[in-house]
Amino acid sequence: MIEVECHAQRRFRCNPQDTALLVIDMQYDFVDTNGACGVSGANVARLQSVIPAVKTVLETARNLGILVIHTRYGFAPDLSDLSAAVRQQSRDAGSEYGTPGPMGRILTRGEEGHRIIDELAPWATEPVIDKSTFSAFTYTDLNERLRKRNASHLWIVGVTTQCCVEGTIRDAVDRGYYVLTIEDACGAFDNDLHDGTMRALQSEGHLFGWITDTRRLAAACQRQIP
Repeated sequence: MIEVECHAQRRFRCNPQDTALLVIDMQYDFVDTNGACGVSGANVARLQSVIPAVKTVLETARNLGILVIHTRYGFAPDLSDLSAAVRQQSRDAGSEYGTPGPMGRILTRGEEGHRIIDELAPWATEPVIDKSTFSAFTYTDLNERLRKRNASHLWIVGVTTQCCVEGTIRDAVDRGYYVLTIEDACGAFDNDLHDGTMRALQSEGHLFGWITDTRRLAAACQRQIP
């Protein structure tokens, strides 16, 4: 049993065999200076700053034999899963999905910018979920994969905090999972958005699970590592 100290003196308890780590959207187009977001002027330094923490959590999960699942946000090459509304929103933001970008077509599967960064590259045994929505559960087989492995507890890290991370957390809670968000292993382009999301997750008696940090997670897991 792993018992992690969390915010508000709460504790998150889980066993490695019923736990999964979700690494959300650590892709070049989001995180790299030369990716679509970086070139468009977004403050990717804030996202880059969480890479060491994500790597720590990833290595901890691997050492414990915890199921690791990575996600990638993007669209099919023919853009058949890109809705008109989302396309318009991306166009208005100045980086229209599917159009030529600095690392291939922006957030398009098979392009360099869509790849997960090398520092956090998935192992061959780790599933990668391609999604076209903010939640990693929508229109994917993520829920089925987790249920097949009897995973009832989730650790969640990645980017961006108020978008795909939060969307996945809310969906996971609705589906009955115990959710642990590792705060310093999640990042947003704007710290106010990150902090606001953390406050929202803790609202009304912690409606959206538990929150901790890499230091407390590592301390709790240390004795579990062979």
